[in-house]
Amino acid sequence: MPTINWQQDYEAAASDDRCAPRSRMVIPAKLRRNGARAAQTLVLDLSLAGFSALASVRLAQGSKVYLTLPGLELREAEVVWWHAGLVGCAFANLLTQREHDALLLRYGGEADGDGR
Repeated sequence: MPTINWQQDYEAAASDDRCAPRSRMVIPAKLRRNGARAAQTLVLDLSLAGFSALASVRLAQGSKVYLTLPGLELREAEVVWWHAGLVGCAFANLLTQREHDALLLRYGGEADGDGR
């Protein structure tokens, strides 16, 4: 994966509207484009409705991807944005509060106070 300043790029890309508060954390995961092999990634924030992660390959807005988080089954998502090696996606089916909270507890994330 390319070397990027993910904190700076995250702040720029994360200015979009969101329907659920996100928790910042770093979770090792696998991300797969439709019809491609899964690649290792890091999820940088997570909500019941979606996530952002490292993605070295450009992903087109509206395309389907599949995310595998530790301890959870494969999740389908739709690409909402991609910018400089970061991707933001919306889950096809929401995470449960229990799933989200278990990941938050395990990976020590912190909730964003303003829902971003």
